[in-house]
Amino acid sequence: MHNFIKNFIKKENPAIYEDKDSHLTRTLVVKDFLALGVGTIVSTSIFTLPGVVAAQHAGPAVVLSFLAAAVVAGLVAFAYAEMASAMPFAGSAYSWINVILGKGFGWVAGWALLAEYFIAVAFVASGLSANFRGLLSSIGIQIPKQLANPLGTNGGIIDITALIVVIAVALLLAHGTTGAARIENALVVLKVVAILVFIIVGLSAIHIQNYLPFIPKYHTNPDGTSFGGWKGIYSGISMIFLSYIGFDSIAANAGEAKNPEKTMPRGILGSLIIAVILFIAVSLVLVGMFHYTNYANNAEPVGWALRHAGHGVIAGVIQAIAVIGMFTALIGMMMAGSRLLYSFGRDGMLPKWLGQVNPKGLPNHALSLLTIIGIIIGSMFPFAFLAQLISAGTLIAFMFVSLGIYVLRPREGKDIAIPSFKMPLYPVLPALAFLGSLAVFWGLDAQAKLYSLVWFIIGIIVYTFYGARHTTD
Repeated sequence: MHNFIKNFIKKENPAIYEDKDSHLTRTLVVKDFLALGVGTIVSTSIFTLPGVVAAQHAGPAVVLSFLAAAVVAGLVAFAYAEMASAMPFAGSAYSWINVILGKGFGWVAGWALLAEYFIAVAFVASGLSANFRGLLSSIGIQIPKQLANPLGTNGGIIDITALIVVIAVALLLAHGTTGAARIENALVVLKVVAILVFIIVGLSAIHIQNYLPFIPKYHTNPDGTSFGGWKGIYSGISMIFLSYIGFDSIAANAGEAKNPEKTMPRGILGSLIIAVILFIAVSLVLVGMFHYTNYANNAEPVGWALRHAGHGVIAGVIQAIAVIGMFTALIGMMMAGSRLLYSFGRDGMLPKWLGQVNPKGLPNHALSLLTIIGIIIGSMFPFAFLAQLISAGTLIAFMFVSLGIYVLRPREGKDIAIPSFKMPLYPVLPALAFLGSLAVFWGLDAQAKLYSLVWFIIGIIVYTFYGARHTTD
């Protein structure tokens, strides 16, 4: 027991991580990280969740849910920016917490993030598939339900579209980050243009009465969740928080950044600002075009709204771009998730073959495992269920990073470099970031919290019987 506790709180030497990650090729610059962040944050969720959350929880006040979630995400992003600038290692929160709090705490944070990436790959692929099917149905083509839905959902066996796109992105990343970054940059620009076109066209179809009442009267949904009032807005915050978690994907790739001390903060904070503006604009336009009840159980509300507003051609073009653009989120999530798995293997927390790289310096063993598990999860769980599970794992890591600033500051300029960016209004903002993340986590439904607890217990078992015994110094 004594040795277990000693290992749990043993802090990793930051110089060791610098050496371990030295074989990763530093090729990514600010524009790549902005594209990676915007591409990951402004992904499936911007085309789906504004309508879904408006119908299920917040009504027109969905914009307040997005805004409140953005405030919390912004506070955490400040902490992420300082951490990434001071410790530009692969693995983001896992590696940082290893250094400042200890290996056991780092494992808990990393294990929570691992759930995010496993589920996020499936979630994004599922959303892409839903939009692709909506696009096909608009021209009279239907994919058989057995191949259109996850196992046990509406007669489905496997979502074949989701499976194909995950494999395609894995093959792209297996050939290197430079080529993937070029494709990411081009697709992000295309996707942002499509979103701007939707906003401009949608403004012409807005009906003011759809905003009234802006905050609907509170009541309880049949499934026991909240709708309307401030409780509905709060429920919406917890559900859509996943929209903003993409900045972790930037931090996870810090080991491949040029001049990371400046590159990382600019990429993290810049991408979040762009994303918040786009999310709020899309939410306002979407609920203004049609009454929010029309978006219930609608996985492609943007395309639906344009088609029913008489803009079928534009809907087709935007939805086609949206489907293509969702590849950017998959690229970001699969890059980040594979780097996290690589970090586990690098440190011996999971089998060391995950920490091996090919002659090009790419962690393709980790990428392969992420691909397989992402496909399995996407084949078994429906879209709506995956949404809250992503937020749960990420919020746990966010709480660790927020509190970690208090431990990081005293070490800056000693064994850890003084970062070029520091979280403002210290020591107040780290506490607010922690409390905000805790509040959002508390608002998740009971099922999401239960699965988080189960995942945590599994993680402790893995650490006790494998990670603690194989971890390297």
